[in-house]
Amino acid sequence: MAAAAAAVVLVALLWSWSATVAESAIGVNWGTVSFHRLSPSTVVDLLKDNKIQKVKLFDADPDVLKSLVGSGIEVMVGIPNDMLAVLSSSPAACDLWVSQNVSRYMGKGGANIRYVAVGNEPFLTTYSGQFQSYVIPALTNLQQSLAKANLVNYVKLVVPCNADAYESSLPSQGTFRPELTPIITQLVQFLNSNGAPFVVNIYPFLSLYGNSDFPQDYAFFGGTNHPVTDGPNVYYNAFDGNYDTLVAALTKLGYGQMPIVIGEVGWPTDGAVSANITAARAFNQGLVNHVLSNKGTPLRPGAPPVDIYLFSLLDEGAKSILPGNFERHWGIFSFDGQIKYPLNLGNGLLKNAKDVKYLPSRWCVANPSKDLSGVANHIRLACSVADCTTLNYGGSCNGIGVKGNISYAFNSYYQLQRQNSRSCDFDGLGMITFLDPSVGDCRFLVGVTENKNSSSCFHGKWTIFWFVILWGMRMLFV
Repeated sequence: MAAAAAAVVLVALLWSWSATVAESAIGVNWGTVSFHRLSPSTVVDLLKDNKIQKVKLFDADPDVLKSLVGSGIEVMVGIPNDMLAVLSSSPAACDLWVSQNVSRYMGKGGANIRYVAVGNEPFLTTYSGQFQSYVIPALTNLQQSLAKANLVNYVKLVVPCNADAYESSLPSQGTFRPELTPIITQLVQFLNSNGAPFVVNIYPFLSLYGNSDFPQDYAFFGGTNHPVTDGPNVYYNAFDGNYDTLVAALTKLGYGQMPIVIGEVGWPTDGAVSANITAARAFNQGLVNHVLSNKGTPLRPGAPPVDIYLFSLLDEGAKSILPGNFERHWGIFSFDGQIKYPLNLGNGLLKNAKDVKYLPSRWCVANPSKDLSGVANHIRLACSVADCTTLNYGGSCNGIGVKGNISYAFNSYYQLQRQNSRSCDFDGLGMITFLDPSVGDCRFLVGVTENKNSSSCFHGKWTIFWFVILWGMRMLFV
């Protein structure tokens, strides 16, 4: 045990030194809330083939972390918000979490875990303060646990914040929301004392989606007819304006030079009028070019964000659509690892995932010889389970006609059921075809065979498992 501990300390020291010379990079968010989940090893190969060196996770899925062992890819592991209460009140629970989700994967040749994201946007306005009081105690306990594991000099704790944590009409006037100022002050003091960055999620798409008066060209990087003049500074895109609003807010707290990491930023390709491949490519490529140019922003000239994590790597067809149908279509790759549009992250155009294992090339469609007047309940059933978001207004399949809509719903359900022949019956209204029914940009998918378990279910069970374990630890030590 002593030798193993010494090895961990040595590796941590070496990693800490290497971190000081590492360059910033474009990373990705790897979410796994999908009905058709690629195997983690296939995804890691996709990352490596595209020279993507940084990845941000939303939990600590053991299969994902195992697949990252030995890859050299820098990892940010996530802790869901619903675990914060337990971790804030139980140091023992924090010790267990760090042991099982960080230490066990590190060491010589292990996973390159650099950050732990403590919660995800816990100060979001819509949470009405539900998680707010847990953040600092959880950070304190987890920091002590990392110290016990001899990892405190290498693994940094961060708290990804939504951009709604700060506000202003002009970037230079940026301030944190009044009710958040005390806790944000504690947070930045903690981050500063431990050499960790401030992590923020910025979404110009959501500004455009939620405000009909928002200038569309201001959301992108190609120049605008609606620049924002702020004293001597002029802003030509929403990203820079949002970023400098945060810089100004941090400056008012006395931390104007704090490093900033963009935890999430991107543009969806479907599910809304402004969500399409053309817009996504323009935004993401414009963002990458802007960051890699090292131009910086008016308040931080020549100093772009430390790192940027695009949201996201893959489409997640099982995500909640409460914010909008676009939630399932943020990926730069489709669910099966196929690139949606040409994109260069600084290492050449992205490449498709290799050796993806698909179900047979067959689809379920509406039987043209049947009366489809009574199909509504079948569509409702199919789409309550499978993903039909592309059929709605603004979606890529919205214009394929009534029979096309029925066929799309039938096929989505059929593929989700792994092409079980009974799942294409629909009281005789469905039929199996070997001719691809895709129309234009509307793609009728074929499922993958790489992972038989729905990751959305797995993710939920894994979160519940940890919640039960950690709550049990809390009961033992209070």
